[in-house]
Parts: sequence; structure tokens; C-alpha cells
Amino acid sequence: MSEPQEPRVVIHDKRRIDPVTGAVRVPAGAQPAGTSGPASDPAAPGEQMSEHETPVDEQPTQDPATPSPAAGAGDVDKQLAERTEDLQRVTAEYANYRRRVDRDRSLVVDQAAERFALQLFPIVDDIERARDHGDLTGAFKVVADRVLGLLDGLGVAAFGVAGDPFDPALHEAVIHDTSSEVEVPTATTVLRQGFRRGDRVLRTAMVAVTDPESPAPAAGKTTGPAPDETAAN
Repeated sequence: MSEPQEPRVVIHDKRRIDPVTGAVRVPAGAQPAGTSGPASDPAAPGEQMSEHETPVDEQPTQDPATPSPAAGAGDVDKQLAERTEDLQRVTAEYANYRRRVDRDRSLVVDQAAERFALQLFPIVDDIERARDHGDLTGAFKVVADRVLGLLDGLGVAAFGVAGDPFDPALHEAVIHDTSSEVEVPTATTVLRQGFRRGDRVLRTAMVAVTDPESPAPAAGKTTGPAPDETAAN
């Protein structure tokens, strides 16, 4: 037993101008202009389509693989967010790189300045000895002032003056004695100046240290008998 055929759906295109060729359409059953003879019999309903009729299965359909406009907008937003994140990461990495380069450059400059200053310290020692003996005059004084000016330009400052409290971080003690005139260890004689650049000590000062004859008692300690013992006696 044959299965019943489903009725074929037909869409009638009544446009007079063919959208593909642009030609004027001739209605079905009509004779073109300039021809004679009986018109052809119209096709039986449901058996034949006119030249202006398009079956449903030939109508253009959307490809399932083609993304819809909403899906396309979502993809664009996702790609934009990813590119923005990549740009922010690259910008942060470049900023960190610039900071490292600046820090390394500053470190190289500081090290070069300190090495140059260390080479000038023996010359400065000779200048100070000449000053102490009264020989820093004439052309020698001009050269000495220029050398000291170089140290000032590098940000290097001398320290170490007689009477400063002794500080192991700043002073190198080479001579020790005692005196009743001081209450704390004191650098009474400076044998060689010290130099520092900012908070960094480049060379400690060589000094003679004088200690007090009677060191101050440690805090919290008392001398003599306890009050209870005195009362008992």
C-alpha cells in the first residue's frame, strides 16, 4: 500500500520584475507580445508550477554554521575583553621593566661614583697633611681645591672631628687611653678622616679613643648594703 503524498507547498511570486534578471515577467497563460495562436492550457492545480512560483524547499535558508548577529556580538565582546587584558598585562610588564632599568642604571652610576671617590681619598689625605703643615699654598692649593670640589660634586662628605662620641660604625679605634675628663668613649684625636656618600659609609675615620676612668654603673644596679640590711644592723 503506497503512502499518501504530502501536499506540496508553493509560494506564488507576483512580482512583475524578475529580481535576478531584471526582465519583465509574463503572467502564466498569457502570450508574449507579437505572437499568435491559442494560449497553452493552464497547468492543472497542484501538478505544475508557473514560472513565477518558487517551491518552499528552494527558498534560501540560513546556514546553521553561520553565527547569528547576537552570537557575533558576543564573540566581538569576548575578543575585545581578551585584547584589553593582553594590553594591560603588556603595559604592566613594560612598567616593571622600566623600573628595573632605572634602578639598575642608578646603581651603576652610584657604583662608578664610589669607585672614583675611593681613588681620590689618598690624594685628599695628602692634601690634609699639607694643610696641617702649612704647605697648602700657591698652585698646590688650587689643585687641592679642585680635587675637593670633585668630591663635593659626587656627593661625598668628610666626617670625623675631635670630640665626637666614639661610634664603631663610623670610627676605627687604633689608640685607647683613659681620662677623667670624658664621661663616654670619645674620639679625641682624628688620625684619618672618614668619608660617606649619603647614608653609605665609604671609609671609616681612624681615631684615638679616650675612655672614662670610672665607667658609669649599669642601669638598675645600686651600690652599698640593701635598705633591709641597714635597718637590721
